[in-house]
Amino acid sequence: TLAERTNLAGVRHILLVLSGKGGVGKSTISTELALALRSTGKRVGILDVDLCGPSIPRMLRVQDSAVHQCDSGWVPVFVGQDKAIALMSIGFLLERPDDAVVWRGPKKNALIKQFVTDVAWGDLDFLIVDTPPGTSDEHISTVEALRPYQLLGAILVTTPQ
Repeated sequence: TLAERTNLAGVRHILLVLSGKGGVGKSTISTELALALRSTGKRVGILDVDLCGPSIPRMLRVQDSAVHQCDSGWVPVFVGQDKAIALMSIGFLLERPDDAVVWRGPKKNALIKQFVTDVAWGDLDFLIVDTPPGTSDEHISTVEALRPYQLLGAILVTTPQ
């Protein structure tokens, strides 16, 4: 649809951050990468689709923020004094961010698709997508939803054990 093309039309590169297991630091890598890119003058967005543990809002100290609607969808939360990082996270939609989220396949997949298509990102140099651990339906849904767009690539986070 036109809205899907429009909301990601201003995003130049999309980068997935993945891992085969939990607790390896995907959210930390995503956050640090966003901060590093911002420090070089890039416009950066983070899409936190880690439905199991959306930790990026806390890492960026915006866990008490709320997302709002606009004509073209959800407005992301802008982070930092210069508002140079746009963030959308499932954490913003939970009443209590520490709550466990137990959703089954179709609902999770629909939310991921909505996150990809319904966030008004504006012009970004990079959109960093922080994914859940493992190789689940969420990854397939994310890649399928992003397939029409210019996917720069992926960072696979591993540990040495």
